[in-house]
Amino acid sequence: MTVSATGRLTSAVTPAAADILFDRHLRLPPDPVAAELRPTSEVDRAHVVMLADQGVVRRETAARLLAGIEELRAADFAPLRRLPAPRGRYLAYEGYLVDVLGEETGGVLHSGRSRNDLNATVLRLRLRHPYDRLLTETDTLGRVLTERGRRWHDTVMPAYTHHQPAVPSTYGHYLAGVAAALVRDLEHLVEAGRELGENPLGAGATGGTTLPVDPARTTELLGFTAPLANSLHAVASRDLVLRLLAACSVLGVLLTRVAHDFQSWTSAENPLLVLPDDLVGSSSMMPQKRNAFLLENIQGKAAHALGSLTAATAAMSTARFTNAIAVGTEAVDHVWPALEATTDAVVLLRLMAEGAEPDPDVMLGRATDGHTAATALAERLVVAGVPFRTAHHTVGAISGTALATGRPFEAVAAEHLGERSRDLLDALDPASVAAAARAGGGPAPASVSAALDDATDRLDRLAVAAETRRNRWSRAARALDTAVSDLIRQP
Repeated sequence: MTVSATGRLTSAVTPAAADILFDRHLRLPPDPVAAELRPTSEVDRAHVVMLADQGVVRRETAARLLAGIEELRAADFAPLRRLPAPRGRYLAYEGYLVDVLGEETGGVLHSGRSRNDLNATVLRLRLRHPYDRLLTETDTLGRVLTERGRRWHDTVMPAYTHHQPAVPSTYGHYLAGVAAALVRDLEHLVEAGRELGENPLGAGATGGTTLPVDPARTTELLGFTAPLANSLHAVASRDLVLRLLAACSVLGVLLTRVAHDFQSWTSAENPLLVLPDDLVGSSSMMPQKRNAFLLENIQGKAAHALGSLTAATAAMSTARFTNAIAVGTEAVDHVWPALEATTDAVVLLRLMAEGAEPDPDVMLGRATDGHTAATALAERLVVAGVPFRTAHHTVGAISGTALATGRPFEAVAAEHLGERSRDLLDALDPASVAAAARAGGGPAPASVSAALDDATDRLDRLAVAAETRRNRWSRAARALDTAVSDLIRQP
């Protein structure tokens, strides 16, 4: 018997979802040594190059030190993995370089620098990959929403308020609305990450340094955009973490709300959307079950960031405005699982949006049976000179009678409106009403197309900025490699 099928279901969960939900244990566990020392040593390389450029250390000394750091990096820090670190991993790392290279070489590494500005810099380097991945996956979700919005721009369904059918809409209109909200959240994520481009190096412990360091040079070699202007701010603040967590929390709210809609629309009672077998699960006991459980994972994962924001904010609020462990260590620890969980929620919702297929007949039936054209009829009475509140009461009575008697809304309206009914009820079906709702960003095709075009344009602009940022990081990495090689190979 295969576990990929259940009898009720013909396939296993799609691999992208299974990787998030089931298979993470198959990966290698996180490597805390490399996670800390890889970016630390990257900062060290730039720092030593700068010290040599500025004449703070002799170039020959810098070359020997860089060669030792390169040897450690090539060995994936293997010698350090066996060493105790009674005063922290960084000092064990620096102590190893002193022991191997001698005090005159290894001992110059920390010139003009503190662990305070080093840690603030390493944080920014470590954030780059998970932050960029979150932006990339959110962009992908946005493009899926816009593509599906165009595909189903005229698939009529009811818009809902208070869980009740409200007015005629289209599935494309719904997806365009979600895309607009997602793009706005992506823009806020980009703004929240602006501080990733600011270089804290040179701030020292908190008051800078009297050595002639050049933060502009390390800014260039590490792919930052500018040095931070105030040394106290550079080491005291981790507002970047709070802003990222806040932006993730807002994004998480949107993801959760959309998942809630999908839950409602894939239920047996209201099956507006159909999900393929590889996006649902069954029950270990009840063989008939077909559960859209990924939506619950989305809701749970999307909530991580808010919990992390609360914890990080609470930790930071205990410290004075200077370098503090509660800020730079304890509060920062919350950002990593939050970024991963938010990214996972984005990926899962993208899979659901890609795989969900609307059922046009069910959607149209819900729009018709829900009397969603009632508001349009009231507005036609307004055009005919009837005060809106009077029209509202009139149409409300028609709807109530139709529901009480089980008769079609249009038939009761024709009787109630008499000779005026022909003009008032012409093209009052949900599809015609939706197509006529041009004003205010309604579901008319031109309006939906304009909203989707706007979302796509904004995604394109953000994508260009993201590519520029990645190129800056890549150019800096190449420049740093070249600078290190040139120093080591100098005559």
